[in-house]
Amino acid sequence: QVQMVESGGGLVQAGGSLRLSCAASGRTLSIYTMGWFRQVPDKQRELVATISKGGITNYADSVKGRFTISRDNAKNTMYLQMNSLKPEDGAVYYCWAFVNGMNNWGKGTLVTVSS
Repeated sequence: QVQMVESGGGLVQAGGSLRLSCAASGRTLSIYTMGWFRQVPDKQRELVATISKGGITNYADSVKGRFTISRDNAKNTMYLQMNSLKPEDGAVYYCWAFVNGMNNWGKGTLVTVSS
């Protein structure tokens, strides 16, 4: 299938920015839709943003206008630019790809936003 590794998480003050990256390997030519999800303890994992191979994007209402998802198909890498971060954006962020009918997940990267 596809292996994905996230990077770029860390601690940032409210109002600040972070850029997450997701490097994919394996059967990357089979990837159509990729995206970012996030999860906090005791809550369900939630969609943040998705992007198709052609660049069509979709965002959760809570991040519209602040986050930007992008991908470089040549580098098999996806990004999430996060601006104007809020404390409630703090979570473990997971890279996701839907490949051949299966969900593929990275191990996650922690984002902490201090108020």
